[in-house]
Amino acid sequence: MASVSEPVIFREFCPLYSLLNAIPTKIQKGFRSVVVYLTALDTNGDYIAVGSSIGMLYLYCRHFNQMRKYNFEGKTEAITVVKLLSCFDDLVAAGTASGRVAVFQLVSALPGRNRQLRRFDVSGIHKNSITALAWSPNGMKLFSGDDKGKIVYSSLDLDQGVCNSHLVLEEPSSIVQLDYSQKVLLVSTLQRSLLFYTEEKSVKQIGTQPRKRESGGRFQASPVEGGEQTR
Repeated sequence: MASVSEPVIFREFCPLYSLLNAIPTKIQKGFRSVVVYLTALDTNGDYIAVGSSIGMLYLYCRHFNQMRKYNFEGKTEAITVVKLLSCFDDLVAAGTASGRVAVFQLVSALPGRNRQLRRFDVSGIHKNSITALAWSPNGMKLFSGDDKGKIVYSSLDLDQGVCNSHLVLEEPSSIVQLDYSQKVLLVSTLQRSLLFYTEEKSVKQIGTQPRKRESGGRFQASPVEGGEQTR
C-alpha cells in the first residue's frame, strides 16, 4: 500500500513592516540628513539581525515583536557582516568596514541565563573591512576574516567576561566565507577554498589548483557528508 505523503503548506510572502518601520530611513547629523542603508543580515529562530551604514545594529526579536539597537562607540562606519548564535546564551557578532568586531551577549529572561548585556571587542588586529564571521556551536570561539585575507581567532570566556584574540591565518586574497565545525575551519577566498585544522595549525587546499585570476570571484564552499565541495 502506498504511503500517504505529508500535506504541503503554502505560506504567503509578507514584508516585515514591523521590522522595517523600526529602522529609520534617514538620520540627522548636524545640519546634514544622512540616508540609512541596510548593509548586513543574519537570522535564526529567535532573532533577525540587521547591520546598517550608520554603525547601528538592529536586533529584531521574532517572538515578542520588539526591536533592540546596539552601536559601536566612536566613529560611525558601516557594519559589513553580522552573525547570530543561539547556545546557552544568545550571541551576535558584528564586523565593520574599518576592521572592528564586537560581540554582544544578549539579555535573557529565562532562569539561569544572562541578566546583563555584555560586550566583547576584537581590536588591534584587523585593519580592513570584515567580510566573514563564524561561531563554534558553544559560543566559545569566533573566527573573523577581512578583505585583505587575515583570519583572527577569538576565544571567549562568557562567565569571566574575557575575550582573547590572535591572528591564525593570512591569505593573499579577500576572505569570502568562514564555517567552523569540530576543530576544522572551512575558508573560502577569492582565489581558493581550504581547510584549516585549528589544533595542528595546518592547511589543506580543496581541489588541486587555485582559481584562475580572471575567474576569481566570491565563490563559497559548503560542507557535505564525508568531505567538502566548492560552489
